Amino acid sequence: MHPTDLTDPAGPTEPVVLTDPRTGATRGTLPAARAPRVTAAVAAARAAAGPWRALTPRERERRLDALADLVEQHLDRYAALEQAGTGKPAAEALGEVREVADLFRFYAGAARTGSAPAAGRYLPGHESWVRWEPIGVVGAIVPWNYPLLMAAWRCAPALAAGNTVVVKPAETTPDSVGLLAEHAAQALGEGVLGALPGDRETGRLLVASGVDMLAFTGSAAAGADIAARAGHRRVSLELGGNSPVVVLPDAPDHTWTALAAACTYNAGQSCAAPARVITLAENYEQAVAGLTAALADCRAGRDFGPLNNPDQAARYDRLLAASAAKRSLAAPGRSDGLWRPAWLLADLPDDDPAVLEEVFGPLLTVQHAAGLDEALALANGVPQALAASVWTSDLSTGLDLTARLNAGETWLNCHLAQSAELPHGGRGASGHGTDLSTLALQEYQRPKTVTARL
Repeated sequence: MHPTDLTDPAGPTEPVVLTDPRTGATRGTLPAARAPRVTAAVAAARAAAGPWRALTPRERERRLDALADLVEQHLDRYAALEQAGTGKPAAEALGEVREVADLFRFYAGAARTGSAPAAGRYLPGHESWVRWEPIGVVGAIVPWNYPLLMAAWRCAPALAAGNTVVVKPAETTPDSVGLLAEHAAQALGEGVLGALPGDRETGRLLVASGVDMLAFTGSAAAGADIAARAGHRRVSLELGGNSPVVVLPDAPDHTWTALAAACTYNAGQSCAAPARVITLAENYEQAVAGLTAALADCRAGRDFGPLNNPDQAARYDRLLAASAAKRSLAAPGRSDGLWRPAWLLADLPDDDPAVLEEVFGPLLTVQHAAGLDEALALANGVPQALAASVWTSDLSTGLDLTARLNAGETWLNCHLAQSAELPHGGRGASGHGTDLSTLALQEYQRPKTVTARL
């Protein structure tokens, strides 16, 4: 479905103009969904909820596998739509679409392995057990950095658990989610997974609608607003990160190239991307030199794409300009339009804006500490607590530091290494809840205790 094919029952609205972040050229328009269309989408999901919930896990698995088949059969089409909205290189887009198909297959099977926390005779003359039941209709609001993948992170476990879903994609990247909804209608049934493209007002209308749960991935400010509006409904929030990277003097040789690659993947527009490199005094200059050289080999326009939209580019530029770093080192690469080269900031205060705020771009800061305790204090010294990594050849020290880092996901001698089997989730200002792994199924279920007198 092309964005210009989307209409609202209420009639025309101010169109959302879609642009190609690689060129800045307009690539289409779409009307933002308003109350009648939001109401219709939620009603369709509500009508489909009963039949979808009534299916056996085996039957839901079969249908989710069929959806994964459609994604794989249209791999190139999905990747092209992802590129149109994000500007990411073809290899990144193709890899992410493959991950989406894998996620639907993973959760299709995972839902058949459900377990209850207790069953048996806990009271004399009574038998008790626990049922896991779907919550109902889930409203999912997903961001523009990984439009299809973040939708799958939310939709796959929610659907496998027996819920229906209405997805509101980001304003700038509605394309691939629209195609997913088309294929879901074929594979899952009408109304089981619907897409609701539009602007921020569309998102607010979805939050205010009759959905039973809200799943949001995006900024901390927007997440706090959604939580306040949700009332008594369940909310799952993934609100971004500002990942610390603790690099010790005995860090392995691949440290600098691995961090540069992770920092520039998707132009650094990843919530779990490495952001704040923290060293000890004795390896600080080595880190600055190693990262400068490694980032020089990661070029905007050749190895990674542009920032997504003018607002994000302006925010990135503001944080860079506000930094008090004495060394501000730009790597080669495009810097026109929404393109930004990889960047390194060193010799900066611990309260620098580029340290305290999530930059969300291809930028690394470098700080140094007097010892491990001070390094951990710097690492844990920001409100966000999503992901972190430690780099050392000493396994005991590395494992000890990962245990002491305040983050929902930690890595040792790697970064951004993720799999469907492993949970991902934040703490503090990074939100709460779990994406990925079988644990995510419980985000979209609630337990019911059943006790029978014998």
